[in-house]
Amino acid sequence: MQDYIVQMNQICKSFPGVKALENVSFDLKAGEVMALLGENGAGKSTLVKILSGVYTKDKGEITVFNELIHNMTQKIANEKGIAIIHQELNMCQHLTVAQNIFLGREPVKYGLIDNKRMNKDSRAILEKLGVSIDPETITGSLQVSKQQMVEIAKALSIDAKVLIMDEPTSALTSREIDELFNIIRNLKSSGCGIVYISHRLEELTNIADRVTIMRDGQFITSGSYKDFTMDQIIAHMVGREIKEKYPHVDCEVGEVVFEVKNINAGRMVRNVSFNIRKGELVGIAGLMGAGRTETTRAIFGADPKENGQIFLNGKEIKINNPKNAIAAGIVLAPENRKTDGLCIKLPVRENISLPNLDIISNKAGVVKLKNDYKMSEKAVQDINIKLPTVDVNAENLSGGNQQKVVVGKWLSGNSKMVMFDEPTRGIDVAAKVEIYHLMNKLKREGIGCLFVSSELPEIIGVADRIIVMCDGRITGELSRNEATQEKVLTLATRFENKISN
Repeated sequence: MQDYIVQMNQICKSFPGVKALENVSFDLKAGEVMALLGENGAGKSTLVKILSGVYTKDKGEITVFNELIHNMTQKIANEKGIAIIHQELNMCQHLTVAQNIFLGREPVKYGLIDNKRMNKDSRAILEKLGVSIDPETITGSLQVSKQQMVEIAKALSIDAKVLIMDEPTSALTSREIDELFNIIRNLKSSGCGIVYISHRLEELTNIADRVTIMRDGQFITSGSYKDFTMDQIIAHMVGREIKEKYPHVDCEVGEVVFEVKNINAGRMVRNVSFNIRKGELVGIAGLMGAGRTETTRAIFGADPKENGQIFLNGKEIKINNPKNAIAAGIVLAPENRKTDGLCIKLPVRENISLPNLDIISNKAGVVKLKNDYKMSEKAVQDINIKLPTVDVNAENLSGGNQQKVVVGKWLSGNSKMVMFDEPTRGIDVAAKVEIYHLMNKLKREGIGCLFVSSELPEIIGVADRIIVMCDGRITGELSRNEATQEKVLTLATRFENKISN
């Protein structure tokens, strides 16, 4: 039987007003992938941050390679070969790949950093991973997927024996995910133990050996992955059975409420035209780099348009910036909610009221605190945002609830057209279902609703109509009844058939 290389027993951790972990136990063997599962807010990230020395435990014991660690720090974790790849990559964008890999541990010769050796060692590590990246490349110029490989190379540079991966595939294409899985298998064969956190449960079949499931800061169960069905895993995660993974509501489709004609914006948005009718939810599918996000940003005025027309309820709207869009009732819940959608250091109340100051202010332009609280509390109730008080900072919420705050601030201003860019990225299965219900609610109320998704089962399961993009242009359109993954992928790779409606 394999020896445990990590054992965490009865771990407790509290933050002001929040008990994050309560008597949680966890273990890991050499050469295995342990899937650490749970909803947003279950305590997974807190647990692995304690293991990697980012947080200090309040109570409990940590044993690594049979040595009891009384006070785990990041320095001790590195010395023990524990490395963590966070969901939000910790890269110094202005430094080279090699400089990022050896940051804080640079080889020195004659009292100076030995760049030649650092580049040579980095190249050897990258080749071991089977990744073709020049160590002297500026990291910020790389795709997110390549930056993730640099993070893995950084972990290998400290001879990682325990590798923690937090949502490693959230920004990767299918091909890049396959490459990552091959790297994980190679790491396993070398004896590295891997803690794998993901909300994409379908991935686990390819790599997971065992699972540990948490809920509300507590340990629920663990065991061999093959001994669980997917329904059992989900039920343990959320405490109940999820009967419908992709809820869909049929509505009577009415007149066109939103339309764009021949939008051009840089290389990634070329002659894009489509419409949305009352009572339908429209999805945009395509591979990474197809121009989906760029299309929503161009419509919203976040990126400049070269030309094209936008119509809302039959009336042409001139949008030169987000302020114009918001004034017209056209809003965007962006792909990166933490940097583009929220002021995470501000309370939820202020996040909801910021774009709606004209509504909650008196004639003199002074914000009325009573209206401020009334608006935010109504938004929380209307879309079921889970939080202790509207005065809690947005950064303290789970990913799913942060997404709801982004939507809540727009709906508080009586928006007429809502665009979602990757609305369920990085959130758990139960929170995803709540987001789907929210989009269905908008559809029933006659509000125009458009969403971008990289998950084909999601877009096929939820959308009434699917617009497919490739290389900046629309290559086809599929109704809900005719859409299959094969048909969507065929259109998503049809470079020779770029059309505009």
